[in-house]
Amino acid sequence: MSDLPDFALLDQRSEERAFPTGRPTLLAFVKEDCPTCGTSMPLIEGAHRAFGGAVEVLAIGQEAEGNAILVDRHDLTLPLLDDSELDVSYRYDLETVPTVILTDADGAEVDRFIGFGREDWRALYGRLADLAETDAGEVDWERYPVSQPGCGSRTLEPGIAERLAAEAEGSPLRARRIEVGSADDVDEFMFDQGFTDGLPVVAPSPERVLRMLGGTRRDAQEVVAIVPPNMGEATVEKIAINAVLAGCKPEYLPVVIAAVEAVCTEQFNAHGVMATTMGASPAVIVNGPIRDRIGMNSGLGALGQGNRANATIGRAVRLVLRNVGGAKPGGTERSMLGSPAKFTLAFAEREEHSPWEPFHVTHGYEAAESVVSVFPASPGPLVCVDQTSRTAEALAGSLAMSVQAIGHPRSRSGEILMVLCPEHVDTIGRDGWTRADLQRRLWELTHRPVRELLIDDRAGAGIPPESFGPDGPSEEQLDELIPKFQSPDNIHIVIAGSGAGKFTSIFPGWASGLDSRKIEEVA
Repeated sequence: MSDLPDFALLDQRSEERAFPTGRPTLLAFVKEDCPTCGTSMPLIEGAHRAFGGAVEVLAIGQEAEGNAILVDRHDLTLPLLDDSELDVSYRYDLETVPTVILTDADGAEVDRFIGFGREDWRALYGRLADLAETDAGEVDWERYPVSQPGCGSRTLEPGIAERLAAEAEGSPLRARRIEVGSADDVDEFMFDQGFTDGLPVVAPSPERVLRMLGGTRRDAQEVVAIVPPNMGEATVEKIAINAVLAGCKPEYLPVVIAAVEAVCTEQFNAHGVMATTMGASPAVIVNGPIRDRIGMNSGLGALGQGNRANATIGRAVRLVLRNVGGAKPGGTERSMLGSPAKFTLAFAEREEHSPWEPFHVTHGYEAAESVVSVFPASPGPLVCVDQTSRTAEALAGSLAMSVQAIGHPRSRSGEILMVLCPEHVDTIGRDGWTRADLQRRLWELTHRPVRELLIDDRAGAGIPPESFGPDGPSEEQLDELIPKFQSPDNIHIVIAGSGAGKFTSIFPGWASGLDSRKIEEVA
């Protein structure tokens, strides 16, 4: 025998009834729109009338209006308790009504049956008669069905189940709750509170947040990262809240968590990325099996609108930086022009169309692992249009000419993210070039002699001649080649897009570097 949860509820006369009662008790959980509950009600009322002197009989109804109907329909004299909030039904872990439970005087369960069974009731009447030291009375058992299945408990209904779990003792939710007035417009309230990026968001109700947390095995209160600039603690719960705001599905949450981990590293330098007046923002690249499982787009329109996973994953990362880290425009975020990527930028690599190993494999991961990489993308992209090159060498030359203009043709650059379109990668792959071959050739082709990089009357940007001394650079120095990038590894190349169109997109980087994290998926 096990003790059942204590409770106190009001009956139809507004009198409080507490359990345990100090006497043997019959608990019957019912709801008005369940036919099987209707079949059972005469027997529940009959037990109260026949054995109520020795046994407490309590019906527990799951609907306030339905309870009143049951009282009138069955002329009930027993206490019918109002559990319309469903707290007791939830704590009793009900799946089906009617559920009938017999307890001893201390509230320990003695017997239980679910649905309707004629022999269950006959045996129960016999047991109640023994407790009351009387006979079972006259019951026309033949008028009842042999058996009848019950109905689903209201605690399992969509929306209700999540609410009850969120409100229950032991709920993983700890975030501060904000009450919204009944007359307030919830959407406008979210704008007024500053929780949005300028677009409408989904209100993070406890039910929605709990549902979102179902997307990960990680503890809701685990601190995933310390988010600059305010150094706020991004727990799994807080990330889930922002994923709800962004419109994510629960299955996206592991990607968002991994991306938040990556952007909050010292290497990525989220504070600098979000604060720079240049307008940088994280680009999120996803590799591995999770791409297909959650429906990410790596093909037509991969960098644009239309795909929920792409759009909301990138947006959720930015909302975490905003709402947990405090990176808000006009505050620490000082982007001079801003960028559309400040809303969202996330996509999957089109691994299936690549002649090379996937992007994450080049960073030390296994092909079968799911990985998120984040890149500090400055406003862009710049697009290289080359529809006529037929060799890898010629196409590399076109790409290098475009890359040379990143930032400024006369400036050096930190890193870039090149999103190579399928038709361009086909051209390069036919000549047997690897990704490393293309990186190295782009690095070589973007070297320029000092004479082409000096500030002059045509352009005031570039290398100041006086940096070489009062007389400027020597003839030998003028012919010295200066690399656009410190290393070929600073040119990051991924594959995405559809098969029609020879257009490769190139995102300038910022002062920080790319980082990546393995995605911890739900098995």
